[in-house]
Amino acid sequence: MDIPAQLRCLFSASVEKRNGSAVIEIPEQEVQTGNLQVGKTYRVAVLAARTADETTDTDATSQSTHTPQTPPVEEGEQRTVEIEDLGDQGDGITRVERGFVVIVPESKQGERVTVEITDVQRNVAFAEVVERLDYYE
Repeated sequence: MDIPAQLRCLFSASVEKRNGSAVIEIPEQEVQTGNLQVGKTYRVAVLAARTADETTDTDATSQSTHTPQTPPVEEGEQRTVEIEDLGDQGDGITRVERGFVVIVPESKQGERVTVEITDVQRNVAFAEVVERLDYYE
């Protein structure tokens, strides 16, 4: 499956029935981090959740011809980001394009920092703080 660059967030949720409608709740963090804004209209895609052993022949065919999307960051690149959350071991976490996660040790939630990407993996990158910024800079 190709994921467009316009992707604002990606999360898993259950469909619930409420007042005669089917409802999918968006996690509050997606709104707080600035990826989504209340009152704006977005296109939504709903994909069925699968377990690892539910692969079909068509999935195998599409996987063999699908080129994985490359990470939106490169080693040595510098970015100014806001630390959105803290991981289990206390490292800062931020997201860049397409919700790609960057882990930033020695940073605090809510802190605005310039980081240098030090290691890029398929689904996560690691960075070091280069400069700590005033929130309004």
